[in-house]
Amino acid sequence: MKSEERILSLDHYEHGIVINALNKLRNDLIGERRPTDAVDDLLLKTMDAPYQRTKRRSRHETR
Repeated sequence: MKSEERILSLDHYEHGIVINALNKLRNDLIGERRPTDAVDDLLLKTMDAPYQRTKRRSRHETR
């Protein structure tokens, strides 16, 4: 079965919120002495996600 990928576009502020939420979840799991493997993987994926540049028109380009 083919796995599906989802692409999520976040601005700088939203990206920070996701990182902080995952880090808080990880800290809570550590405090409860529960495994953090899945959260660790997701946190690293989120931190290392590539940027996507948006194309902008130049000032001199005609419409």
